[in-house]
Amino acid sequence: MRFGYGTNGFAGHRLADALDVIADLGYAGVALTLDHAHLDPYAAGLGRRTAEVADRLRSLDLAVVIETGARYLLDPRRKHAPTLLDDDRSLRVDFLRRAVAIGADLGAEAMSFWSGVRPPPLDQATAWNRLVDGCAQVLGAAQHVGVPLGFEPEPGMLVETIADWRTLHQELGAPDGFGITLDIGHCRCNEPDPVPDCVATVAAHLVNVQIDDMRRGVHEHLEFGEGEIDFPPVLRALTDAGYRGLVSVELPRHSHAAPVVAARSIDFLRGAEKASRGHAEGSTG
Repeated sequence: MRFGYGTNGFAGHRLADALDVIADLGYAGVALTLDHAHLDPYAAGLGRRTAEVADRLRSLDLAVVIETGARYLLDPRRKHAPTLLDDDRSLRVDFLRRAVAIGADLGAEAMSFWSGVRPPPLDQATAWNRLVDGCAQVLGAAQHVGVPLGFEPEPGMLVETIADWRTLHQELGAPDGFGITLDIGHCRCNEPDPVPDCVATVAAHLVNVQIDDMRRGVHEHLEFGEGEIDFPPVLRALTDAGYRGLVSVELPRHSHAAPVVAARSIDFLRGAEKASRGHAEGSTG
């Protein structure tokens, strides 16, 4: 199992320092959220800065996936805006295309994104049409450079469940390169099936995994052990699914204690992985 850590949980660190800490703790990779202080795609010198990050990742032997959930990167007054559903969605499409290009330059294993919340005046059909059109544009850019897309169902957004992702996937024509980002916490929060079953049902399309604890019906990313998820069966399900990508800790509200939380997290995950192997042996013995 290749564990990573999300840089959105290191918002108080310079990116280079965050990468050093994450590597020193023994993580295999990072989920890099493009943001103001972490490889801003709109600041000057992007090519040079991207090359420097690529060099740092190689020197630390860290794999990378690109995340695009920065809160105020595109609009200083509206969190996560504009989305692919808004009237000014072209800015979001531009950002996602930039994220694809950065991912290609970094050798990223995937670029992850989501739909956004449907604006109240917008009808459902128009929202879906906008989403499909925007995804198609991003997919074209991603296929051109060979970066897999991982679309994330997010509680409260237009696409919030695995079933919604399947609908979108079909609307796009079930294309190659349009996979799913699965947040393990979201499965507990939002899906009707047990979390290991959620993993199994999307195994063929899984390109990116985020991991955190969560409670049923409450969209709050929690440290491991603070929610309701039994993690050894989840990690076993990922192994059984043949998933070989990063499994990255997603704790975006824990930057105030990032090094300590990251250390606790990898210790927990290593223990859970060991227990998952024991569980498999017991089930076949």
